[in-house]
Amino acid sequence: MTSEQVWLVAACAAALGVALVALLVALRSHARARRAEAHAASVSERLAAVEAPAGHPSPTAAAEPAASAYVITGVGADAAASDESGAARSGVPPASPIDGRLFADIVARETVVKAASWTHGLRRALSPETRNRIRFEVRQEAKRAGRERRAEMKQALREFRAREREAPRGEAGPAAVDGDVA
Repeated sequence: MTSEQVWLVAACAAALGVALVALLVALRSHARARRAEAHAASVSERLAAVEAPAGHPSPTAAAEPAASAYVITGVGADAAASDESGAARSGVPPASPIDGRLFADIVARETVVKAASWTHGLRRALSPETRNRIRFEVRQEAKRAGRERRAEMKQALREFRAREREAPRGEAGPAAVDGDVA
């Protein structure tokens, strides 16, 4: 196997690992949402049993609007435009809470979409066309850097030889280049 194939296998294994982790997170959140729903249902049943002793609802409870009907939707003119039930008159209903299953579904879908897009990007980045293009660009850059280095070396040699020619005959040598005479 070439090193490129090894990297491709490693990247695929990493992508598979990320997908498995995303699946486990989605399953755990789904189970947690089911437990929370069951707990909420049992709490609401106990609350209903406590509020209505002996099966007789209180007469004042029917006359009072429910506490959950009042929703603060804004400050100022928007709050004044709300009617008694708390719903805005503009025709837009107030936001309602979502249940645990829907939340888990949203989280799972978002995770799957992110994993799929990441996988697509990785697959595209590791495609043979992209690797060949990168290899070509690296070779071109290496050639350009080599040409530049050779040109700088030739220029430095020209300058060194010119300084050597200009130096007096008795001071020729490395000391003449530095300007120090021993």
